[in-house]
Amino acid sequence: MTQAQWKQFICRACGLIYDEELGDPDSGIPAGTRFEDIPDDWVCPLCGVVKADFEPYDHAAPAVVTQSSNFTPRGLGVLIAGAGHAGWAAAEALRALDPLLPITIVTSCNGDRYLKPELSIAMSRGYTRETIVREAGNIAAQKLSVRLLADTFVVGLTPSLHQLRTTRGTMRYTSLVLAMGAQPAVLPAMPANLCWRINELSAWTGLHQKLTAGPRRVVIVGAGMVGCELADDFARAGHQVTLLDIQSAPLAGLLPPQAAECLRLGLEQAGVCFVGSVQVAQVSMAPNGSKQVLTQCGRQFEADEIVSATGLVTDPRISTGAGLAFDKGIAVDAATLQSSAPNVYALGDCVSIDGAPCRFIEPISKQANAIAHAILNMDYAGYVHTQPVIRLKTKSVPVVLHGLPVAGGIWEVCEERQDLLKMQQIYAGEVIVSLEVGKLAGRRRS
Repeated sequence: MTQAQWKQFICRACGLIYDEELGDPDSGIPAGTRFEDIPDDWVCPLCGVVKADFEPYDHAAPAVVTQSSNFTPRGLGVLIAGAGHAGWAAAEALRALDPLLPITIVTSCNGDRYLKPELSIAMSRGYTRETIVREAGNIAAQKLSVRLLADTFVVGLTPSLHQLRTTRGTMRYTSLVLAMGAQPAVLPAMPANLCWRINELSAWTGLHQKLTAGPRRVVIVGAGMVGCELADDFARAGHQVTLLDIQSAPLAGLLPPQAAECLRLGLEQAGVCFVGSVQVAQVSMAPNGSKQVLTQCGRQFEADEIVSATGLVTDPRISTGAGLAFDKGIAVDAATLQSSAPNVYALGDCVSIDGAPCRFIEPISKQANAIAHAILNMDYAGYVHTQPVIRLKTKSVPVVLHGLPVAGGIWEVCEERQDLLKMQQIYAGEVIVSLEVGKLAGRRRS
């Protein structure tokens, strides 16, 4: 077989390419294995989706490009990798400062604009994909006079040559902005073909189609912010929800025990069954067609749908392959958001500042503004990172947290009544955190 006869297939979920010539030795697939000969239970070694989620990859396939009639090339310009909230925010900040700067956005999706935090509260509000999308990607591109390359995956980066390699070919840039977000953490015990991971609109849409057919039994693994919000949302939409967590209480890693207990009671009043101190050992299909979750302590839960909400991680492949500093995310300068490579910036979920990931939507516009000024060499005070206000959008018992708790801090109750618990954490003699839990959390009171 000659090299010209080898075929490649791309994962629709993450962009990984299976090359028949190279095979997948780490998964027991020898070099030279035709894609059609791979067992059907083989999964993507990166994201865990099954063989059926791959499609033929054609180098010559035309890119899906939206380009404004007002687009006027002027040098190489700025290349933005990612069309989530962070990518579009970067494009808006740059365009606000320079109406003629060439800007190209590369994205693995269609580039439609929506707010990801809305996905965890959308079911009970009766949202659909059409109501969640605020603006189609092609319309947003035309309004901003940017070039949008949809359905295009980033596969490599060479900062020294100012080159970004994509599934549509190699692209050159003057400045590059990485806004590729973070991906759900994949646990070996929870295979992707049996578990939903709600981190973007297409996954939410797929689960939405399942849940709108009627009441379903849903098991959610992980009682962090997203898990709690989804559990509350699904229960209010009429589904039977079981929420599992390795900790003894929901959001136990962030809240003091008294506040976590308030959250647990509120979720249970909304119809959520919380089961703590359990760890998933296996997820499988039952003979009757349902799905089963088996814990390490031997407990078993049956469900129609299973959702994994076990946190996010930043994919290190592109950044570390390019030699960028990486520390739980792409390490960036705190003031300019520039990475360790000149002219390469990053923002949003994919970055870390001083070793801490930045996974909140609130700072993104400020980060984008700092990057835009740095790229255009304009005077600017720089980005100043502060801990965002954490708001848990559980309707049964909202939580508002100002500041970030630390180990060794002392929690005090400031006010406690039926619909509100106010606490604060004191460390080294100073109040560093204020917390409100309950239906009055975050509201002004006379």
